[in-house]
Amino acid sequence: MGTRDMPLPRLYELLHGQDRDRWPPEARFLAAAHHGDVRKIKKIAKELDVQGRGIPATVASTTYMGMNALHAAGGRGRLPAYEYLVEEVGMDVDKPDTAQAFTPAAHAVTNGCLPAIKYLVNHGADVRQQRSKGNITLLHTAALLGYSEIVEFLLSRGADVDAISDLGTPLAVAALRGYASIVKILLQNNADPNKASCQFGPLTLALQKSSVSCMKLLIQGGTKVSCDNPFDNPLLKAAEKGLTEAIKCLLEAGANPNVHDTFGRLPIELAAEYGTREDVEILFPFTSPISSVEKWSVDGIISHVKMEIKQLEDGNFVKKRMSDLKRQADEAFKKQDYPNASLLYTQALKMDNFDAKLLSNRSLCWLRMGDGQRAFDDAAKCKRLRPKWAKAHYRQGAALMFTKEYDGAYSALSRALELDPESEEIEKLFWEAMELRLSEKGCLSR
Repeated sequence: MGTRDMPLPRLYELLHGQDRDRWPPEARFLAAAHHGDVRKIKKIAKELDVQGRGIPATVASTTYMGMNALHAAGGRGRLPAYEYLVEEVGMDVDKPDTAQAFTPAAHAVTNGCLPAIKYLVNHGADVRQQRSKGNITLLHTAALLGYSEIVEFLLSRGADVDAISDLGTPLAVAALRGYASIVKILLQNNADPNKASCQFGPLTLALQKSSVSCMKLLIQGGTKVSCDNPFDNPLLKAAEKGLTEAIKCLLEAGANPNVHDTFGRLPIELAAEYGTREDVEILFPFTSPISSVEKWSVDGIISHVKMEIKQLEDGNFVKKRMSDLKRQADEAFKKQDYPNASLLYTQALKMDNFDAKLLSNRSLCWLRMGDGQRAFDDAAKCKRLRPKWAKAHYRQGAALMFTKEYDGAYSALSRALELDPESEEIEKLFWEAMELRLSEKGCLSR
């Protein structure tokens, strides 16, 4: 258990020992608020009121470790404490603490206190409030922690069912945690199953959790099952996880079994490596023949994948094969045969998926073929592998220029120029990005 998840009294015990009489009075004050003990709150406030401002003023102004009494009251969610603090003392129901930017309602949701949440909302708490850190709403928190009754209440009071945060939408959060009951509630309240702010949609997140029940609900709710993005392809994820029932459902719903992952593998190849023979048999009738598989059959695919795995364990074979693939890919690129070049770079990446140069080269192939998203994805991975390599940032900037995301392109190319100030190629694209960025914002006349 981390300190963020720890009840306040337990945290104070770790900091100050178990003898509560030795705690700072502010700590004892917030512990009393945590337990909803109004009598004790007043008693300790009187002890703290050295300036004679009165108990209500002292209660309202006393804080400890960034929290006030109304934040701490969310520990048990006892209504008498809320009634005293809000109606008598007049404390702000939407004021965030300075430790985690949690409002009183956010504390109440975190602790699963539905009566407290109802009280706070009925007394003016903003049901659509977003934390400054990550834009997380009360609904995100309730979905993340599996509080279905709180989810229903918040939606009934106007919470934004499709609110975007750093975690994605509430639906994406519930799918990732595998909470089928909450996925169902959100879909019944018209949550968009295809909306996501992160790299993965709700369907892929549900499969990441191996939640077939969430997957079925999302398909019934109208989620898209076919996706060309290798990072967000549900059939690839189901095959990789060996989820036989999920594979069947996705194929019935129209999922495309001929989309490669980032290393050039089809769902049927992943099924042969990670799943069962049944998975391969299910995918076989829907999969287009793979040229490198000598005998196109279920047994042929399984043998092919097993042989590939065995070959990858042979260092000498890998070294020679990598050299041949790189040479062939470079030759294809020089001939402007970008589809074949990208395929060869992909085959090489299957043998070494941490080769930043291969990712950089394949990113350029995607760009020449007009696929800005894949060009960006490869450049982003290349940058993660070699964050101080100018070309990685340049590739990302070029991809963003193609997709007309000029702010991001400007930032990426600015960093590339910092790392390689002598590059005329980078400098030229940097100035182009700057002009387009300013023009888009109306700062330059056309």
